[in-house]
Amino acid sequence: MLKIVDAEYVKDYELLITFNDGSRKLADLKPYLYGEVFSELLDRNKFIQYGLNGYTIEWANGADLAPEFLYDIGTAA
Repeated sequence: MLKIVDAEYVKDYELLITFNDGSRKLADLKPYLYGEVFSELLDRNKFIQYGLNGYTIEWANGADLAPEFLYDIGTAA
């Protein structure tokens, strides 16, 4: 099972994500920040309010994304 073990804010809406398989990926999330829950994260002050919940990234407003999705959209870092 793929899990996120670390996530670092880089800039804008980009996170450097480390997965439990040892891979690191740079994910630009801006194209995915739409809809009722995710559009709130266009406020960068809200975007940087995230943490890890045991398997993925979760924002203060309750939004989260599957680790597999983040792995797929990320580019090798």
